[in-house]
Amino acid sequence: MRLLLDLGNTRLKWALQAQPEGWLARGAVDWREDTMAGLQLAWSGLPRPDTVIAASVVDAVREALVAEVVGSLFARAPGWWRTPASACGVRNAYAEPQRLGVDRFLAMVAAYADGRAPCVLAGVGTALTLDALASDGRHLGGLIAPGPQLMRQSLLDATAKVRLDRPGEILELADNTADAVVSGCFQAAAALIERFATRMAARLDGAPSLILGGGDAATLMPLLSLPARLSQDGVLRGLAVWANAQ
Repeated sequence: MRLLLDLGNTRLKWALQAQPEGWLARGAVDWREDTMAGLQLAWSGLPRPDTVIAASVVDAVREALVAEVVGSLFARAPGWWRTPASACGVRNAYAEPQRLGVDRFLAMVAAYADGRAPCVLAGVGTALTLDALASDGRHLGGLIAPGPQLMRQSLLDATAKVRLDRPGEILELADNTADAVVSGCFQAAAALIERFATRMAARLDGAPSLILGGGDAATLMPLLSLPARLSQDGVLRGLAVWANAQ
């Protein structure tokens, strides 16, 4: 058995993998002051994994805290897998491969293993990430922008009079500030995704699939005029594919 960890900017997702595939258990915890206690509770009843494999886009402090919990419960040290130049048929476009977020790379590994290439992958989380993956596994490159929630928070932080009394609803036309802010941020993200997917079509054999992942993907998906599919646990599934290939 393997314990797979996805340390994202907003939450930590995990899955206990029965080799070579299939989840025996899975879960997620948000990053808060009591995150480590939450992990202790969630993992206390799990059987001891043979290995612990982690993909991380967070700081070394949080990685160390997670490693401490893993060590105390399972007497294991996590293997921190970083972004390679290539793996599992996917070839990284970055000249410095390690600078591509490992979450983006693993999402491409999962999509390629699922036979989804050529495709455009959109990660809708704290950051909005976009990547183009060719049918032969070549990563053509991508874009990074603030995710809808980060756009919203940045707007509030940078203005004196934009203040919200409620979360707001996503509408085509808003007649109040709360709805206008959340609608503008989500529609801006949707527009960038559509523009990127449309521009990449000619480079991806004319008909790439559009795959959405991340915490806000389901909320954003109805705003798109292009057909798209949701990807569940793309980072963890990509990590499993990579681990199985070792």
